[in-house]
Amino acid sequence: MSDDDLSLAEQEQVLPAEVEEKMRKGALRTGYSTGTTATAATKAALYALLNEPVSEVQVSLPRDKTAALKVAWTRAENGRVTCAAIKDGGDDPDVTHEAEICSTVSFNNNAGAVNIEGGQGVGRVTKPGLGLEVGKAAINPTPMAMLKQAVEQVVGEQLKTRGVDVVISVPKGEELAKKTDNPRLGIIGGISILGTTGIVLPYSTASFAAAIRQSLDVAIAAGADTAILTTGGRSEDFAKTLFTLPEHCFVQMGDFAGYSVRQAAAKKMRRVVIAGFIGKLTKMAMGVKQTHVRGSHVDMEFMAKLAEKCGAGAGVLTEIRKANTARHVGEIVAKNNISGFYSLLCKKVHEQMHEHAKGQLEIEVIMFEFEGKVLARHP
Repeated sequence: MSDDDLSLAEQEQVLPAEVEEKMRKGALRTGYSTGTTATAATKAALYALLNEPVSEVQVSLPRDKTAALKVAWTRAENGRVTCAAIKDGGDDPDVTHEAEICSTVSFNNNAGAVNIEGGQGVGRVTKPGLGLEVGKAAINPTPMAMLKQAVEQVVGEQLKTRGVDVVISVPKGEELAKKTDNPRLGIIGGISILGTTGIVLPYSTASFAAAIRQSLDVAIAAGADTAILTTGGRSEDFAKTLFTLPEHCFVQMGDFAGYSVRQAAAKKMRRVVIAGFIGKLTKMAMGVKQTHVRGSHVDMEFMAKLAEKCGAGAGVLTEIRKANTARHVGEIVAKNNISGFYSLLCKKVHEQMHEHAKGQLEIEVIMFEFEGKVLARHP
């Protein structure tokens, strides 16, 4: 991903004011990935297997960093040891925060063999496009390397005479996975063991961006040439009533419309549909050049100008300028029958997105009202 694309995504990201404030002060707490947590549990279990139990472990992270994680509990039975560590995502709003991640380790007779598998609550890959082998556990390359390194660090010389089996499990993983993109990505039965740096940066633009790219890659690998980009779960549900396409064609892009459109164009998709409500679509229509200016007055002035182009009178324009939210503007527009307003807003979104795609994509923009009725489509 180019720096330009990431900086576009950073400009598009809209965060709650208190998060913005904490971020500005550098007061957001970082956390550790599921991969780091699984590695800590594995390292602790290996020490216990060698009769050297510990209550805390040092985990080697990529980029020559280390992390100290506490061991939640240790259990030994029938030549196997299981340890658990608790995932701490810091201030990141991630569903896996505080999840228990377990590792069960044992020796095998196959000298030098290190087998790492996913057990209960770790998802299985069923679709191509993720860079992981279909049929295997959803343990990403960096965590896999970290786990292997942990085995070598603890067991060391003993690998000359025997091997090690490691099974990562997440007791509540299947339940947690329902709140993630895994089902749509074809990762079934649990969460993924993730992490590229081992550290979780709260509200990381790069993580959101990676999730969007991954969703597009899965769609493309399944043969799709169209992506339905929605601003969230509700707009996605409404979009599904208009398009009978496979699940993998629907991508929740959140605030990252320009970024998603650029990625779809770069990945040579044929067509995207952008679907959402008045608030997010207004932001898109204004373009990222303005969105770093916080405060709704910018949106209201923009919307008043659109209404003026649709023939709204001075009284209505004043009402729009004083509106609280984009949704409030929608109510004013409906009450005063300002015809063509929603279509013009969709057209403005189309112009912005066409620019991001450099004309390489067919783009359609759809605006829903809050009960799911289509207010406008462009073209």
